[in-house]
Amino acid sequence: MSKNSNATFQTTVHVYNHCLCFAAQRAARALARRFDEALSPIGLTSGQFSLLTSLNRPEAPSMGSIAALLVMDRTTLTANLKPLEQRGWVEIAVDPADRRVRRLILTAAGRRVLQSALPIWQDVHGEIDRLMPASDGRTLRRGLRALA
Repeated sequence: MSKNSNATFQTTVHVYNHCLCFAAQRAARALARRFDEALSPIGLTSGQFSLLTSLNRPEAPSMGSIAALLVMDRTTLTANLKPLEQRGWVEIAVDPADRRVRRLILTAAGRRVLQSALPIWQDVHGEIDRLMPASDGRTLRRGLRALA
């Protein structure tokens, strides 16, 4: 047990001012909202953009490798893939070398929507980068990668 587990208002203020998880959650929601709004005219969310980007590879990745990359369980990944598959942007195929493995294929239509999303991402990302000193942005990205 902890030495002092009194949940006073001072404790709340301390958590608010020091908790990395709380700060990361707030920042993640604010960033996602900003990208969601920017990408909405082409019918994408920020999560879908990240997923399409992760599939943009010379060889079709496995579902397991994408789940690991996105730090997402396979059930959540499958749910996130469904709308992309329904739109014809992603195909899920059985790996011929190992029928237990599913490969995720970014279709030509998926590549086109990703191509039209990239300038939007670049603009919004540039706006965000300009809000932070360059060294802070690099340090933040390095720290976030270490945590993931």
